[in-house]
Amino acid sequence: MQARIYQPARNAMQSGTAKTHDWVLEFAHDTARKVDPLMGWTGSPDTQSQVRMKFPTKEAAIEYAKANDIAFTVTEPHKRKPNIRANGYGENFATNRRTVWTH
Repeated sequence: MQARIYQPARNAMQSGTAKTHDWVLEFAHDTARKVDPLMGWTGSPDTQSQVRMKFPTKEAAIEYAKANDIAFTVTEPHKRKPNIRANGYGENFATNRRTVWTH
């Protein structure tokens, strides 16, 4: 059973980095999903693909995989550059602005 260890990216609907500091060990699908002809739901007899474990560090996830003889691949995260402005959010409401602030 192949597993993947990665650090989840931030949600596209959020600007912060909440819930992106933990590392996740997630099992790959062994069998393809099937569509139920009556209801149209997708399902799979593979229950391991539902397992998703969180670890505080990458090393802890790797140690767990090695201790339980789980084959794994590690995907390194792509870090984004922090967007820090010089004067912060208050700059939008500055009274000493040299130019007119418009949209």
